[in-house]
Amino acid sequence: MRLGCCYYPEHWPEQMWSDDARRMAEMGLSRVRIGEFAWSRIEPEAGRFNWDWLDRAIATLSSAGLGIILGTPIATPPNWLVKAMPDMIAYDAQGRPRKFGSRRHYCFSHLGYRREAARITRALAERYGKHPAVVAWQTDNEYGCHDTAISYSDSAAAAFRAWLRAKYDTVAALNAAWGNIFWSMDYTEFAAIDPPNLTVTEPNPAHVLDWRRFSSNQVVSFNRAQVDIIRALSPGRDVTHNFMGFFTQFDHHDVARDLDVVSWDSYPLGFLEQFWFPEADKLRYARQGHPDIAAFHHDLYRGAAREGRWWVMEQQPGPVNWARYNPAPLLGMVRLWTLEALAHGVELVSYFRWRQAPFAQEQMHSGLLRPDSSDDEAVAEVKRAAADIMILGQIGTPLKQAALVFSYEADWIIDTQPQGASFHYLELVYTMYSTLRRLGLNVDIISPNADLDGYQMVVVPCLPILDAVLVEKLAALACPVLIGPRSGSKTHTFSIPDNLPPGALQAHLPIKVGRVESLRPGLEHLCEGTRISRWIEHIESDLAPEFRTDEGLGLVYRNGRIRYLAAWPNAGLLAKIFGSMCAAAGLIATDLPADLRIVTTATHQFAFNYGTDTLLLDTYLDRASGFDYFVGTHSVPPAGVAVWVRSSSPSPSMTDFAASAT
Repeated sequence: MRLGCCYYPEHWPEQMWSDDARRMAEMGLSRVRIGEFAWSRIEPEAGRFNWDWLDRAIATLSSAGLGIILGTPIATPPNWLVKAMPDMIAYDAQGRPRKFGSRRHYCFSHLGYRREAARITRALAERYGKHPAVVAWQTDNEYGCHDTAISYSDSAAAAFRAWLRAKYDTVAALNAAWGNIFWSMDYTEFAAIDPPNLTVTEPNPAHVLDWRRFSSNQVVSFNRAQVDIIRALSPGRDVTHNFMGFFTQFDHHDVARDLDVVSWDSYPLGFLEQFWFPEADKLRYARQGHPDIAAFHHDLYRGAAREGRWWVMEQQPGPVNWARYNPAPLLGMVRLWTLEALAHGVELVSYFRWRQAPFAQEQMHSGLLRPDSSDDEAVAEVKRAAADIMILGQIGTPLKQAALVFSYEADWIIDTQPQGASFHYLELVYTMYSTLRRLGLNVDIISPNADLDGYQMVVVPCLPILDAVLVEKLAALACPVLIGPRSGSKTHTFSIPDNLPPGALQAHLPIKVGRVESLRPGLEHLCEGTRISRWIEHIESDLAPEFRTDEGLGLVYRNGRIRYLAAWPNAGLLAKIFGSMCAAAGLIATDLPADLRIVTTATHQFAFNYGTDTLLLDTYLDRASGFDYFVGTHSVPPAGVAVWVRSSSPSPSMTDFAASAT
């Protein structure tokens, strides 16, 4: 594992560069990302390149032993380019232009901008592609940030029509697939089809789903064009892109297929503040982040990577500037986040940013250094993390225990037709993930097309399009499987299956969803003392439910190893279901406290305390006081980490499946 940082030499006087590079190396950093926003300094006028400053910056950084991750600067097209090509900008769903003056002001579908993006990428790769200091490339920066993955421009509309023509061949086929007989929505030609915005009421959901698929494909092809250029001109270097947290506007699995390494930008405090978490959790974890936020994305992006290779390209080192409230991390959390990424198999953690900028939009975003170049608080934690990493050495990869199937298309479908204001796909997935982690399990978050071999349990939180191929793959598994609500409820063309939900799953689980209810707050069902809210399905089946509401509505149905969950689950019901699955799989579940998380690798176990009180591992893990600790002890302070050798004294809750089966 390596440590690094994000650096902007164009922001600072050149006489500072050498000292910055020296301090980076002394801190334990060995990688530095540069260049991803520097187009206007690289090419100040069309066709006139200014390479000298970048040549010197790369030479200065590399002389300190730092490997360069060079970004293609196409997230920030310069003003001269926008002036020359004003229709390259994106338009939002309200038909408003996304103008120059910040970043990401381009439309993925604009052919002229695609050519310009390829041109600047090729120029960079021709100059630095074989430079010995350039060890990796980052394409663009945070695709879709600021709600920019989907554009409603004329360029996007034209590309969408071409995409539809290629998919359906005839307008008659499209009309049939979309059900356009409804409300007289039939089209007579592809040229008449617009993006699904600015309609009087909701647009046709099949139209919206194809629009989301098309928009995602535009991101994929845009990224692939850069990757192809870099691979041709810079052989042997890794190519990555830095994805974001809780972001689903495009299919990251599809983009990741073209990358050597998947990376993401980790801001646990900002994500806690900005998303659905209860106010009590936002207060409790304001300085730590919810215990599963970082881990969720570590496991998601490790699962998206072709060979499981992933990085953290931007790690929050202090208060950020973009959330509603921006507290400082609890002392120790930067080190904890770093070692937690290590436990989940990361190759690189890079801190954003090296020095806090005293100007422009991000001047309130802290870095490792303050604007006056003095150390900020995170520096001591980074140095300590670097020492910990040296002590730990090789720790092995995380054990395969539970697989959680994640689908970006599922999120688009639920978002298009939620049926209830409180049914949010990401929140449901996260709730199931968090419950599995509270049981002490490792979780791999994988795509519906991923290999399921070797897992001891598989969880499909919600998959509206549940095709027969995946159903047969799930049915063939020798481990317990849980399939969540609304799965199998739609066809590929966004209609209800002829045999009703859950569609193809009925071949192995004889149930039928007769009707569904979305429940407003306060309209609840009780099940063994826990409350079922938000969503419930009425199941028709000769099977006796495994769990039911107090008034008799079935909640969980099981046939052999496959279970179907017919409601939005609370944590208590999920813990019971997962506990039963663990017992069947030979895994012993542990009831961890809210603030404690454990990760098990082939050789080590890690414990992370997200709370503000000291936790004694002996309370939750057998013989914890006798473990052979590499880092910490059985007494884990707030924001503390403990690491011990797994083979010397394994906890029964972490026993791997093969040993349990034996």
